[in-house]
Amino acid sequence: MIALTIDGKTLRLVQLQARLGYTFTDLAQLELALTHRSAGKTNNERLEFLGDSLINHVVAEHLFVRFPKASEGQLSRLRAKLVRGTYLAKLAGDMGLGDCLILGSGERKSGGRHRESILADALEAIAGAIFCDSDFTSVHAVISHWFTDSFDTLMLNDERDAKTQLQEWLQGRGHPLPDYRMGSVEGVDHDQLFTVVCHVEPLPEGVAGTGKSRRSAEQAAASKVLEALSQ
Repeated sequence: MIALTIDGKTLRLVQLQARLGYTFTDLAQLELALTHRSAGKTNNERLEFLGDSLINHVVAEHLFVRFPKASEGQLSRLRAKLVRGTYLAKLAGDMGLGDCLILGSGERKSGGRHRESILADALEAIAGAIFCDSDFTSVHAVISHWFTDSFDTLMLNDERDAKTQLQEWLQGRGHPLPDYRMGSVEGVDHDQLFTVVCHVEPLPEGVAGTGKSRRSAEQAAASKVLEALSQ
């Protein structure tokens, strides 16, 4: 019997493919997807561009089918929740992408393997690499698999994260953080209705939201701002 040996790098890539749910015909495509720009001119940025569009398309399609009565604004908010960098980074982290990243020495020393932006970009690049290695049907199935748990638990009226989504949207575009100001409080002590006005730089006037508490009113206001921005 001939004993076969496998080096650590190859073993990591084999294990990663199992977690991704896809085996590459051309392993060089996967290696390129894992190569950060700090490692040289040949890197994953072009694949990231392609993969970003693919993930957005697949997620949008699933949401469109799953929520037939949802408005465009609601679908946009749900998609933003799933494709934002922090969420993609969590998926990438759960798959162990960090251990497989190809980084320049500076990024390695500064903790690049755990940096959310690098992990999220690498996952998008892998989606692009799968498309280049196979076809749209294959990458559609793989991306759908990545988001299965999310699709199963997502609810149309889940606005708990609206403030976080708004903050990330503004920060990603270089805008100041939102300013929430109390508008009014109506009703008796045990049954009050709070109105909060959210001010953001891209909108000339504040957007009001109401709720049974100040916190819920802020969430409602943030949700309305997100819908306005998406339009």
